[in-house]
Amino acid sequence: MNSPVIDILQRPLSYMEKLDSRALADIRLLVLHCTELPDLATAREYGERILYPQSQTGNSGHFYIDRDGRVEQWVAQTRIAHHVRGHNADSIGIELVNRGRYPNWLDSRHQAMTESYTEAQINALIALIAQLENRLPQLAHITGHEMLDGEQVPASDNPEIQVARKRDPGPMFPWARVLAACRLQFVGG
Repeated sequence: MNSPVIDILQRPLSYMEKLDSRALADIRLLVLHCTELPDLATAREYGERILYPQSQTGNSGHFYIDRDGRVEQWVAQTRIAHHVRGHNADSIGIELVNRGRYPNWLDSRHQAMTESYTEAQINALIALIAQLENRLPQLAHITGHEMLDGEQVPASDNPEIQVARKRDPGPMFPWARVLAACRLQFVGG
């Protein structure tokens, strides 16, 4: 399947060089996320936060796709980004800007995710996946964050109610369209 080559703006995070290294041959999985934040600038602010004092690093995906289809790379593929517990070493994290449950992520009364992904975002994602498939021939699988992290946690409004810690990329994500456009095998939950 032919997809257009897309431009990728390089915007390395301030701590990128402190992230553990890996060989490109180790990458076998794409994990799709939504930022669950209002815009790319807020996602960048969250991405720059130091959450792990020992390594002086934080949480981030490798690639970010804004609503207008612009693609930015914040972490080199040869670095292990912190984007999904237990699966970082062999995966690439791709974040799509989307409000998700923002700002009430864990409030049991606000678990609906109703923002659609834009046509520009999905087209850019399909093109990015094609480029990654060409560059990383051992890349074999694709999944969503919610499929790898099904942990239930106490709701922020009522600790007696359990809610999903992660729900992204969420119910509005067009899995059928994306899977039809790539050769990667879907890993479900």
